[in-house]
Amino acid sequence: MRLSYLTILYAAPPPRAWPLGLLPHCGSVSIVRPHHWASGPPLLPDVGVIGLVPDQWSPLWQPRHHVLRRLAAFFNVVWVNPAPDWPHLVRTRRSPAQEPAEEGWSVDDAPAWLPTIHRPAKLRTLLRTTRIGRARQRLLKQGARHTVLYLWRPGFADALETPHDFSVYHIDDDYAFDETRVGLTPLEAATIGRVNQVIIHSPRLMELKGGLNPRTAFVPNGVDYDAYSAPAPEPADLAAIPRPRIGYAGWIKPQLDWALLDGVATRCPEMSLIFVGQNKPLELLMADPSYRVLTHRPNVFFLGVKTTDELAAYPQHFDVCIMPYRIDPYTDCIYPLKLHEYLASGRPVAGTPIRSLEDFSGTVTLARTPDEWCAALRQSLAPLANTESERRRRQQVAREHEWWKLTGRIADLIAKGMEHPEAGRIRAWVADRTSP
Repeated sequence: MRLSYLTILYAAPPPRAWPLGLLPHCGSVSIVRPHHWASGPPLLPDVGVIGLVPDQWSPLWQPRHHVLRRLAAFFNVVWVNPAPDWPHLVRTRRSPAQEPAEEGWSVDDAPAWLPTIHRPAKLRTLLRTTRIGRARQRLLKQGARHTVLYLWRPGFADALETPHDFSVYHIDDDYAFDETRVGLTPLEAATIGRVNQVIIHSPRLMELKGGLNPRTAFVPNGVDYDAYSAPAPEPADLAAIPRPRIGYAGWIKPQLDWALLDGVATRCPEMSLIFVGQNKPLELLMADPSYRVLTHRPNVFFLGVKTTDELAAYPQHFDVCIMPYRIDPYTDCIYPLKLHEYLASGRPVAGTPIRSLEDFSGTVTLARTPDEWCAALRQSLAPLANTESERRRRQQVAREHEWWKLTGRIADLIAKGMEHPEAGRIRAWVADRTSP
């Protein structure tokens, strides 16, 4: 398909000043500051992207926030906030007021008369089609003449029935969310087969789902390299914690191996184990006896939720950054957002051998049992692991996974897939922005 115009729908940026008391509790998701963005109109303003996402826009970022917000440098983008379910319409808390839309991006909030309804299916599809039409009209006003549908869940597959010029399905999790099994549902298999481009973020998901559509690309999670590599003062709540500090920054969740961590805490009493982030969810964590015991160990510290400006400073002041995941079919499919955030700090990193970390075994020390972990941590604390050359080597790996490079690749796939006559401008723009 040869196009002279294109379109992408996206999400509004976070407020420039967000009162801390209004922030939902979170761990490793990030708050991206406006000064990170390119000024001026999108590189290819004739393209419009409609971002169909599972959650309301907020200043607490996950991969879809990083990708869509940066795509607004290349295309016009609208993030379509999902409408509240009909039974919860009155009780559902809406996202806070957004800044005025800027060139390239905006957030579309569904009015109360367009709720989410699951049954009957025809009515559900009609309401979603109407919401997508609202987003398309917004893009038309911005000069976008051709539309990209960007799906972040298989449940948005009915959107493919609406008029569009290109479609993307981005897989950044196994949506069964089941630690005992992974695989394809008929709906997801059909969605993968119907879209023009599939993006998959982890090697295991690529193995499981990458063979169904010939236009499938592996694009892992990345890092805001400048935010995590720039020297930052030691956080005040770390100052009193003795070294060596073994630190985790992110969601405090059931997928972490709490029995393993308790074994490390008891075998290595000279080490301080530090957890920075929000419990998610607390009731499931409290059901794990190992978690309950660990919270009372004298060398274990839980520091709670932090904003991104605060969170980015912690890895720099850990002695070793850790990713102690349980090993099961679900965690084998993840690609930790914190991987490259840790590496950007330059500090040594240790983790369990889930599939995505195996590819970084030359950079991340992998261990399974408590004894192996204690040995790996002591190795990571040794002078040879903390030389300037080792620090730079880790940071170079992170730099290769800068979000602008990764999102630029996605933009390139979209523009070339649509045969946009100016697709070649994207790579040049990204190379200029990300060159050291």
